[in-house]
Amino acid sequence: MTGESTIRGDTEGDSDTADGETAGIDTTDGDAPARPVEMHSAEELDAFLADHEIVLVEFHTEGCTLCESIQPVLGAVARAADVPVATINPRDDPELIERFTIASVPTLLVVVDGEPVDRLAEGFVGADRILEFLATHAPDRVPKER
Repeated sequence: MTGESTIRGDTEGDSDTADGETAGIDTTDGDAPARPVEMHSAEELDAFLADHEIVLVEFHTEGCTLCESIQPVLGAVARAADVPVATINPRDDPELIERFTIASVPTLLVVVDGEPVDRLAEGFVGADRILEFLATHAPDRVPKER
């Protein structure tokens, strides 16, 4: 697990994400948004998961440089694949840490019909690796040529 940051369930020192990050993104019509959608609570994440058959969820923390580095990669993945990408800081809702067994960040989960089916917790990975990871669960939603 080289290159990963370990997380704790405390919230000390975390700052709130700016409002409006999800403004203008319709995530209820079944089409994947063209960029990652920031979630702020388990309730918000649950609603997003309920709206989509398959979702890639990235768990990150404030101040994690690997997490910050992977953000543009997730944007490329969101544009390339027909899979919605959600991002969430589990410290915003510590129940998520135990619920999704988050031991380090960044952690990527593939969630199908509301249930996690696979995880990628290798630290920073490139878009090709994430698309390959997604293709194992949704080959028809990931472009064959990358």
